[in-house]
Amino acid sequence: MSEQDRPLTVLCIACYFKGEEFMRECKRQGSRVLLLTSKNLEHQKWPRESIDEIFYMEEDNYLWNIANLVKGVSYLARTERIDRIVPLDDFDLEKAAALREHLRVPGMGDTRTRFFRDKLSMRVKTHEDGILVPPFVHVLNYQALNNYMARTQPPWVIKPRMQASAVGIKKLYTPEQLWDTLGKLGDEQSFYLLEQFIPGDIYHVDSIVVGGEVVFSRVNRYLATPWEVSHEGGIFRTQTVVHGSADETALRRLNQEVMSSLGLIRGVSHTEYIKAHEDGRFYFLETSARVGGAHIAEMVEASSGISLWREWAKLETLPAGKAYQLPEVRNEYSGLITTLARQETPDTSAYNDPEVTWRMSKAHHAGLIVHSSSYERVSELLEHYLHRFREDFHTSLPAPDNPTS
Repeated sequence: MSEQDRPLTVLCIACYFKGEEFMRECKRQGSRVLLLTSKNLEHQKWPRESIDEIFYMEEDNYLWNIANLVKGVSYLARTERIDRIVPLDDFDLEKAAALREHLRVPGMGDTRTRFFRDKLSMRVKTHEDGILVPPFVHVLNYQALNNYMARTQPPWVIKPRMQASAVGIKKLYTPEQLWDTLGKLGDEQSFYLLEQFIPGDIYHVDSIVVGGEVVFSRVNRYLATPWEVSHEGGIFRTQTVVHGSADETALRRLNQEVMSSLGLIRGVSHTEYIKAHEDGRFYFLETSARVGGAHIAEMVEASSGISLWREWAKLETLPAGKAYQLPEVRNEYSGLITTLARQETPDTSAYNDPEVTWRMSKAHHAGLIVHSSSYERVSELLEHYLHRFREDFHTSLPAPDNPTS
């Protein structure tokens, strides 16, 4: 087989069970699909009909040994021509970047990847480019920390630079609380940043980027944030904002500025912003170069007809010189509600409104997606289901030290 006729080989990296539709679409596009995942995920329901080979890495306290990863994939590359390396989760971004750098495979390398993984790097870069971010400081120099606390009103939040969602975030009200926290962190403290807590409504923009331009975005607002769910035992909810609204227009414009600042050329992104209660302005919070988790992709597809996983796969496997064609977009509305459940297999069949388009299937979890042409109807259902979920299913656990999915 000539090099020109050889199918593209895509190596997918996943330390959590996700990205099934991405791999299916890669296979539909004619690619050879390889999956590298954690050994403890061996028996998950991977789309094996769309995967040519699966390889496994052992974990040590949720971590892969990067040196062993590079050696192992380099050994694989003796017999496989790897054309694309795709991280399916936030925690896979550094792995993919290290492999691309070592194997000289196209895609984001170590430096660019930091802008989409390291909460400090993304803040420094966007702030330098004139984008509003909450006042922050690297947890590094103690005089700089004292100066920051003297000029910035509490509360503050201390955030791990390399975690995802709300994992590891703590709210602090006094300098004494900070110093106590740093004492417990010890030599790990430089891997954190301190940021002013700004009360406000949090939004997420889920995007497709081609040639540095955002060609698709869906603006959504959290009704209960990941922080509230993990730290306060809330019920997770998010929904599409009103199409054509001032918030949607402003966030689409700001989202393009953020993507341009951080240099995403091609791919997908899940990016979060906060609209401050005090001044009504939007502040950039954080971003990622991957599909949003917590079943947000399914919610986006319900309102738009666009599968972020499938479109990302099409971008990664697009032949050289061929233009990407975005499918027709529907401008409708959807909402997502999920909770940790008391029951191992919660029964949501009593939630039988015709707008219900998706049901969660995961042990000790209950979740639904609703879809309608009416924003008001989606809002009504989410509010109604909130009270029913609380009675029928809801339970909570202490915030985890590591993400669970």
